[in-house]
Amino acid sequence: MSASATSIIAARDLTIGYGERVVLERINFEVNRGEVFAILGASGSGKSTLLKHLIGLYTPMHGDVLISGESLSQAEGDQRMRILRKFGVLYQGGALFGSLTTVENVRLPLDEFTDLSMTAKDLIALSKLRLVGLEAAATKLPADLSGGMQKRAGIARAIVMDPCVLFLDEPSAGLDPITSAGLDALIRELARGLGITFVMVTHELASIFAVADRVVVLDPEARGIVAEGAPAFLRDHAGQPWVRRFLNREAA
Repeated sequence: MSASATSIIAARDLTIGYGERVVLERINFEVNRGEVFAILGASGSGKSTLLKHLIGLYTPMHGDVLISGESLSQAEGDQRMRILRKFGVLYQGGALFGSLTTVENVRLPLDEFTDLSMTAKDLIALSKLRLVGLEAAATKLPADLSGGMQKRAGIARAIVMDPCVLFLDEPSAGLDPITSAGLDALIRELARGLGITFVMVTHELASIFAVADRVVVLDPEARGIVAEGAPAFLRDHAGQPWVRRFLNREAA
């Protein structure tokens, strides 16, 4: 089954897990171009497992993940690399290399995947740092950056190859409310200004209501998606009472 014309990511009858343990079974959803899409659920519901399958770290037990209509699950060699370069990933800890400056960290994908001159790579990396408000921190080491600045540097590195999709794993984890709100504002700015599609896994409901256009809610007992839609609509009108309670915890 192909994805719709507006879809950039599609899960098709996707069954995932570890070994013989099924975590999510035959789930289907699409992420539309340019939207901020969030994956929610209680601990153990499979959020991180789903993310790892969406970015190709694991192979599904059944079904497929389509990126711009192409099968990530079945692609090999050059085709797989071409698909993987369509998206960037911000991992929970930022994953910056401590011995490299901020601009060197951001430049890494360009060093690995392009034959541009060093001058060109530095200019591109600095332009991405400017987008996330970190140009003045270009020569600092990660140890000299705050937690929020490290997350911003991670986002700059994730977008340095101009991906069409950015996956975020718990982007607000460990941040204070003010810093988290600033990161939410940056995500909105990048989504609207650059047209990047965001897929977020998060526990932070305040961030979800601030930035997400649409969410899916995972349930470990059902081993699947139990609600899908705009977060405010689900908070008030989800058919499952526990979904309404879940989304009202921080919305009240």
